[in-house]
Amino acid sequence: MTDYSEEQRNELEALESIYPDSFTVLSEKPTTFTITVTSEAGENDETVQTTLKFTYRERYPDETPLYEIVSQENLDDNDIMNIIKLLEQQAEENLGMVMIFTLVSAVQEKLNEIVDQIKTRREEEKKQKEREAEEEEKQRFHGTPVTIENFLNWKAKFDAELLEIKRKKMKEEEQAGKTKLSGKQLFEMDHNLDTSDIQFLEEAGNSVEVDESLFQEMDDLELEDEEDDPDYNPV
Repeated sequence: MTDYSEEQRNELEALESIYPDSFTVLSEKPTTFTITVTSEAGENDETVQTTLKFTYRERYPDETPLYEIVSQENLDDNDIMNIIKLLEQQAEENLGMVMIFTLVSAVQEKLNEIVDQIKTRREEEKKQKEREAEEEEKQRFHGTPVTIENFLNWKAKFDAELLEIKRKKMKEEEQAGKTKLSGKQLFEMDHNLDTSDIQFLEEAGNSVEVDESLFQEMDDLELEDEEDDPDYNPV
């Protein structure tokens, strides 16, 4: 007949010597204790940690112990779920043998894997940020490729903005009485001026009137006779 109490007592003594700083007995009937498991140090000395609570059933180790996670550090819900599944698997595989050390060792390995995963994930995030920064720098250095279409669009926009600036400047100067617009300035503001005279003549047709009074009579003009000119040479 198996002496379950003796086996449980012997295992408790062994666990206390193996985990002197993390082993704590909570009660004797039923036997309940905790063991805190900490991963190896990761990047920047960061670690993940969990405290496992075990309770012996009356017929342990022929019955699996009760177990739960009572606290944790730097573990997410998915990690907790995976650890519980791991404990369940290991308990079934080691049924009939004292198994607390085996369960704790499995959790220890799992925590180390989690630390490695965290380290790998952070390295990937760092590399991704570096790649994005390099790509952004390339884009800033090379700029946008110039095509005929986007150049013409830029040119039209640039000309419109420049013309608007000139118009505002001329209007401000005119209002301030600083200057009178020259023909060139008027032309720059309105390119229709180069056709305005022609358009005026075309619209007037043959109805353009000339005021002859504005001109002197030819007979009133004092013109020298070419023959009286000593330097006149008919040839």
